[in-house]
Amino acid sequence: MTAPTGFAAMYREREKLPLRTRLLFAFGAVAALHLAAVVLLLAGSLGAGSIGAGTMEGAQPLALGLVLTAYLAGIKHSYDWDHLAAIDNSTRKFVAQHKDPVSVGFAFSLGHSSVVILAGILVVGGAAMMGQFMEDGTAGNLVLGLIGSGVSGLFLLAMGLFNGSAFIRAAQAYRKVQGGGQVRDEDLEAKGFVARLLARPLSRVRRPRNIYVIGFLFGLGFDTATTIGLLVMTTAASLAGVSPFVLLALPLAFTAAMTLCDTANGVAMMRMYRRAIHHPQRKLGFNALVTGISAVSALFISAITLGGFFNAAFGWHDPLTTWLGGVDLGEAGLLLVAMLLAAWGAAVWRERWKGRSQTV
Repeated sequence: MTAPTGFAAMYREREKLPLRTRLLFAFGAVAALHLAAVVLLLAGSLGAGSIGAGTMEGAQPLALGLVLTAYLAGIKHSYDWDHLAAIDNSTRKFVAQHKDPVSVGFAFSLGHSSVVILAGILVVGGAAMMGQFMEDGTAGNLVLGLIGSGVSGLFLLAMGLFNGSAFIRAAQAYRKVQGGGQVRDEDLEAKGFVARLLARPLSRVRRPRNIYVIGFLFGLGFDTATTIGLLVMTTAASLAGVSPFVLLALPLAFTAAMTLCDTANGVAMMRMYRRAIHHPQRKLGFNALVTGISAVSALFISAITLGGFFNAAFGWHDPLTTWLGGVDLGEAGLLLVAMLLAAWGAAVWRERWKGRSQTV
């Protein structure tokens, strides 16, 4: 009983650390993942070189190319719309509770990447069962896909409804201010039937570290092109006789890249929401706009994910769920990033323009 209590106390103490210190811890962990991937790459290259100079010359470019490909795959995967929607909506929830969730993106990404790392280790170890998780139509692929899509769809639905309720409150408060009224912090909190309905399931998500489990469950569906491509590449490299150290560096490089992008995204969204929520009188319109974008994105992704879930789980062949099950969200994430950046840029420009006009 002492260990959990001690861990909880240690975590509470960590939450009391200055924001800059916690940022250093988060990005320090990301840097450690990068360093580990580089060390494994060097170990694999040097190990190949000890066999002979000719072997080393041929092995080093191949190993470096594989690791760079895995790294770029991690960057691309971090901009999948479901990643962004989960991180952005979770970050808004924590900021609304007057927390500074610097590690939401890192926790989600690390949980998601843990599945990839475990799968990579199994591939390196020669586990034949990984094949059924990567082949469409097999029982293993279907079960893990249903778990991943079911959890992600329900979580995004809950967060979308919760933040949708907050958006309605923010829009009402904005109209109140436009009419000359005053707004308090509690006027922006998600209340009403939806908030009460979701209070119990979302009460489990109390701290950013709880997002790790959500990310892990998201990652159980081996249905994204980047994840499948990484594992296939690892399998092919293993059959080609590439060093086991280099093979282990592939999922680690993937993880390093994804945690870097997701951590940066989480921190950026934290700053954006702090700017909006903690200054209700000045940033009310911005708060409503950004909250609305995040809520709509979560509900949109939830509809797509759950549509695909029902199509696969119950064998539905209707046009709607068949279309939803085939939607690729990989490229769409950049659209969400562009919308959020545009909203932030417009808010900054408007604030500076107002400041200059008042000075004049």
